[in-house]
Amino acid sequence: MEFHLYYRGKLKGNGSVQDKHDIRRYLHCQLKVLWKQKPLTDYKKMLDRSYLPDDQPFLRNVAGHTFVPLVNEKVNLITDISITMLRPEEPGAIVTKSGDIDNRLKTLFDALRIPKNKSELPNKISFSKDETPFFCLLEDDNLIANLSIKTDRLLELVESKLEVVLLIHVSTKTTRPTMDYFALGI
Repeated sequence: MEFHLYYRGKLKGNGSVQDKHDIRRYLHCQLKVLWKQKPLTDYKKMLDRSYLPDDQPFLRNVAGHTFVPLVNEKVNLITDISITMLRPEEPGAIVTKSGDIDNRLKTLFDALRIPKNKSELPNKISFSKDETPFFCLLEDDNLIANLSIKTDRLLELVESKLEVVLLIHVSTKTTRPTMDYFALGI
């Protein structure tokens, strides 16, 4: 399965828990729409807590909140990610005042996955009805099999050097094809 996610906003190197959750929240809306389209609509019943409660393939509870990672070990998925990052800096300036690319990408990868525990959620967090369940791309960022990054200039006036536009191409692949989840990894 292939699709694109889009992000526009600040991307800090060594982002805080709040920074990461703000990005996670931005992407949740897009992933929620994705889950309403084929082939994911075929798996809608698996988002119901009453479906196979002992072997739930998608729902994860973190600090009392329900998260839905699309790419996860239970459904034998990994992903290739290709990122185009537009930023208000000269091309090739990988080490910059706004943070090394690798630190900024670490912030992004943490935002792409579900939080591991309560300490990875903002202190006074509340989830709206629209955010229950909360959709994320990854169960863990170690499920990224291949990664490519292209940077270029963002040709707009921006308020901050931390502002980026990200186009994230996602391609899921199965590590062990099964009939249950075949459509997710082709």
